Amino acid sequence: MSAPSSAASRSPHRVRTSCRACDEAALIRFLELGPQPLANSFLSSEEEFADEARYPLDVYLCGTCGLVQLADVIDPEVLFRDYIYVTGTSSTIAAHNERYAETVVQTLGLGGDDLVVEVASNDGSLLHQFRARGTRTLGIEPARNIAALARAKGLETVESFFSDQVAGEVRERFGAARAVVGNNVLAHVDDTQDFLRGAARLLARDGVVITEVPYLEEFVDRLEYDTVYHEHLCYFSVSALMTLHERVGLSVIRVDRVPVHGGSIRTWAALRSERPEHAPEVVAMAAAEVAAGLTSRARYETFARDVAKQREELRAMLAGLKAEGKRVAAYGAPAKGNTLLNYCGITTELVDYTVDRNPLKVGRFTPGTHLPVRPYDTVAADPPDVLLILAWNFAEEIMRQPQERAFHEAGGRFLIPIPSPRLV
Repeated sequence: MSAPSSAASRSPHRVRTSCRACDEAALIRFLELGPQPLANSFLSSEEEFADEARYPLDVYLCGTCGLVQLADVIDPEVLFRDYIYVTGTSSTIAAHNERYAETVVQTLGLGGDDLVVEVASNDGSLLHQFRARGTRTLGIEPARNIAALARAKGLETVESFFSDQVAGEVRERFGAARAVVGNNVLAHVDDTQDFLRGAARLLARDGVVITEVPYLEEFVDRLEYDTVYHEHLCYFSVSALMTLHERVGLSVIRVDRVPVHGGSIRTWAALRSERPEHAPEVVAMAAAEVAAGLTSRARYETFARDVAKQREELRAMLAGLKAEGKRVAAYGAPAKGNTLLNYCGITTELVDYTVDRNPLKVGRFTPGTHLPVRPYDTVAADPPDVLLILAWNFAEEIMRQPQERAFHEAGGRFLIPIPSPRLV
């Protein structure tokens, strides 16, 4: 196990030596991305650069249940109480949320008396879609600043980290839920079983727990190593999710493939007292994962070699553009972009700046690599020759924007880094 840096040793960082799901299982490390800063810890000034904390960012496979995970855990109070990511800034996510709410409402036949609880509800963008369709809603969100944004929209929000204990308190106060929704939160949780147990506690007898997570198969096949950062403790396969759910009295009754965030899965789970078995099609998905090698150590060792190759190719491409006298800027300041920048060693020597639509990031510096985050319209005011799209999972949306179309029509090019760097 790599040791934390001296800065990290003074910080709320601990290392777990066994899988939360399998207490006796040895973790097999297969990918080392190096000591990295927290991906959403943007810096306000250059004076902060010298004291920036870094922590090991290594990825492990549980040899028993097949859960892919980090062993280095950062106190969630540090990661999430004052958060910088909001869901309401992307048109892709807005459209996704609208379809999501419509699917759930229609599938479950939800009406005005039915309660939808969203865990890690962020600024309430998804809950807003449920409320627009006539359901009762409740958000549970630990980030004080983000919860305030949801309340400003009139969405009732409990400001708390979610747990089995909190679930009991919420049920006593608000009643049972027909749907408990968790979007891109299950990966952030250290004790996954406690989270799912709490979700089950909130359910009405005919209720469903619905979670959406990036899919491990896409992560491996599309080389999405940049989705690894300290907030993302787990990387889920269907087979691992089946094991985790059944341990807390839930059956997985449906799994949908959805395209967001580089390829995700939406898992629907019911109380085992009502639905005693996982759905046959879910069992078949798990069997296909085994056949594809997603439980095999060798597959992850190959993945790690491919990641190292991608880094060398991207650095060589950027260095070549620099040697040709080309200016490169980046588009987006997502957490995943900071993993990529730090792992590949991409600083202002290779990329001049990045732009972002999130006002909480503009005017700051990216963690570790210290690219200045400038306003979105900087691309038009100070155009580079090439735009490195760090938010590559939104590349199609980005390239359709009027400003980016004008950039391209004027001779600018886009560099998409994942799964292998390519100029468009």
